[in-house]
Amino acid sequence: MNFFIGCAIWAYKGWVGEFYPPKARATDFLHLYSRRLTTVEGNTTFYATPNPETVTRWSNQTPPEFEFCLKLPREITHNGLLQPHITHALNFLENMLPLGKNLGPMFAQLPPSYSPQSLDDLTNFLQSWPKNTAPLALEVRHPDWFREPHAHNLTALLETLNIARVLLDTRPIYSGKEDPQLHSARRKPQLPLQFQTTAPFTLIRFISHPTLSVNQPFMAEWINYIQQCLQQGKRIYFFVHCPIEERSPHTARHFYNLLHQAGIDIPPLPWDLIEQEPHQLSLW
Repeated sequence: MNFFIGCAIWAYKGWVGEFYPPKARATDFLHLYSRRLTTVEGNTTFYATPNPETVTRWSNQTPPEFEFCLKLPREITHNGLLQPHITHALNFLENMLPLGKNLGPMFAQLPPSYSPQSLDDLTNFLQSWPKNTAPLALEVRHPDWFREPHAHNLTALLETLNIARVLLDTRPIYSGKEDPQLHSARRKPQLPLQFQTTAPFTLIRFISHPTLSVNQPFMAEWINYIQQCLQQGKRIYFFVHCPIEERSPHTARHFYNLLHQAGIDIPPLPWDLIEQEPHQLSLW
């Protein structure tokens, strides 16, 4: 598979009854999620590092083609300079290795306070990452990273080290008539989007609007970008967020169907295959 799609989390009780079957238990959420979508962003590791038993259980609950794209802990990325936390980052990676084939690319999300003035620190940190063990992607949020000459310097660094640029698209939630983040505890940053591919893979974080029609023009752009990347042999990880989390899985499914309608060669969505099974059984 060269195209993976998922959400930021799997343990969401609000999905019971629609995305998850009625009366689904929390202990079954990961198993159910991984039979419907093909990857998860794994926001949970940003807040707490799971113990080895939990990591092994995650792997046992998911099919071999499913991939976790885990976020580095905030103690590493949101605690000043990165270089003093290299050992912590390598230990975190070591703790995630029991995922085996289920371990996808990891990503480091830097805070808005981390500016291009720390480029040397960032370079040392990225150079220390064992990319042959687990690919790494980077998300930056300080506005200066999107301005020259810093934008060029960052792109050159990532291309040299074969590290992907996380593409954060918050345009949909700033495009509707109403603010969908009005009651959200954390607001997504409104930053420029640069369609860049700096490695053999890329992570796309699509912050969708709860009203599906608002997302359509932005989804059309992503369809063209994904088609070009897949033709070049790139691997794409596409994550759908939404301020109203109940909408995220269905928006992901809608986008997947749009890719199929555009003639892009991707396998059927496991979620669709599951829903076909009762219909097939009813024929007998």
